[in-house]
Amino acid sequence: MQYKYQVRTPDNQTIEGVVDAPDEAAAIDALHARQYIVLQLEKTEKSVLSGGDIMQFFNRPRTKDVVAFTRQLSTLIEADVPLAEAMRTMAQQTDNAAFSRVIADVTDRLEGGTALSAAFGAHPKLFSQFFVKIVRSGEASGRLAQSLDYLADYLERSQGINSQVRNALAYPAFVVVAMLAVALIMTIYVLPQLLVIFQESGVTSLPITTQILIWVTNFVNNYILLVLGFIVVVTVGGWQWLKTPEGSSWWDNTKIRVPLFGPIFKSLYLSRIAENLATLVKSDIAILDALRVTSDVVDNIVYRDILLHAEESVRGGGSISDVFRQYKKEIPTLMSSMIAIGERTGKIEAMLEHVSKFYRTESEGRISSIASLIEPVLVTILGLGVAVLVSSILLPLYSLVNVS
Repeated sequence: MQYKYQVRTPDNQTIEGVVDAPDEAAAIDALHARQYIVLQLEKTEKSVLSGGDIMQFFNRPRTKDVVAFTRQLSTLIEADVPLAEAMRTMAQQTDNAAFSRVIADVTDRLEGGTALSAAFGAHPKLFSQFFVKIVRSGEASGRLAQSLDYLADYLERSQGINSQVRNALAYPAFVVVAMLAVALIMTIYVLPQLLVIFQESGVTSLPITTQILIWVTNFVNNYILLVLGFIVVVTVGGWQWLKTPEGSSWWDNTKIRVPLFGPIFKSLYLSRIAENLATLVKSDIAILDALRVTSDVVDNIVYRDILLHAEESVRGGGSISDVFRQYKKEIPTLMSSMIAIGERTGKIEAMLEHVSKFYRTESEGRISSIASLIEPVLVTILGLGVAVLVSSILLPLYSLVNVS
């Protein structure tokens, strides 16, 4: 729930804002923790149809906002600008209103005595545990600017790879959806007028493709509401099922095993695991914490379970490589062997960096090759579809012309 507040700050200024809290008492406690004197507090009612909520949905913070903020904050800290002042400056300069409110809240918590990492941790949907851990490490080592600069580089790399994947999938998805939409329009409005000619002519020796086309057209036109309802139920039901533990597990397994795209996703996950572990270990974060944080940000249930298994093994005196070797379908032998060498030589972070670079390069190469392969494949499929459709209509027409 959100509460709109009016408070007096320690320097005797009156400010207004919004705070998220489960109840009114928690909201007051949160404001008192920032050393505010609460003057007014009221619960805000939100409606999904209200313009503000709609605008907030479309203007919600994006990864690029976090990247720009992190980079600029690092620059200001390196210029010896006080942290709170740097945060206030960033809140004023940010164009995204929703993100500006988040920065302002982080600043309020910071001025209330909360550590910067803990203030970021209050917004887990925007700042991951990986982000918070790196910031905390920078605070402890006195290298906050360098840690933020690395985070900006990391987020830019992740955003670039994700953009490559989305761009590779966007074109075929658009073509498939457009093709289905055109097929549905033709089935409802165009084909019935053409196929009625064959039915009225009494021709019995129609090609099998024409018979199938007539049956599909009649079925769709007679049961259009049933067809549309089935599509809606399957789409909504499938989307909701994917949010369940069983659905999420199935989808994450499918992503790394599906032909053509499976190797790309697998390389991306392996690169993410290796880079996150290398960064956390290099930041003097305990290996158990590094494995736990990486399992939270890897964004795949299959690899999350593997990392949690590795955490249990290390806690019991085992090694990461021994666990990875048990999952040969998910973890290639190359990665397990390099990690084992790193564990024996005490240079595991260096080995993880090499692994990350290798699989990142491999995934980028696969994405480029598939992007160049998709277009001719789609053109071929569309050509075959058009050929079947045209032959299903023209062949019977030629037969009628010859009979007459």
